[in-house]
Amino acid sequence: MSKQKLPVVSADPAGTGTAERCCPTLLAAPLDEDQAAELAPVFKALGDPVRLRLLSMIASRAGGEVCVCDLTPAFALSQPTISHHLKLLREAGLIASERRGTWVYYRLLPTATDRLAAVLTRPATDPAPAS
Repeated sequence: MSKQKLPVVSADPAGTGTAERCCPTLLAAPLDEDQAAELAPVFKALGDPVRLRLLSMIASRAGGEVCVCDLTPAFALSQPTISHHLKLLREAGLIASERRGTWVYYRLLPTATDRLAAVLTRPATDPAPAS
């Protein structure tokens, strides 16, 4: 296990949004073993085009949730295959589900996608790469 120390972060007193993050981004410092082990299943879940499309369909749905009955027709896959992909997204902590009668409704867990975005965001102090 890595013994890397994480920086102590104080609040941004000026409110400029430039305070360092409590967790280093992938582009600011190497991930330790625990961080990598925690993030790998999430990225693995997103590594499949069907699951990526499912997540996008759920996240972009007006009202914030969608019935599995509305997701299945968008794919040339069987309902059990769609359910399997949704299960993997749920196990990765990207979506939540709720059964209502015979149907299951899915919704995005924004904290999970916000965390991924934070991990992949270039620190504000880094200059933009030259084009």
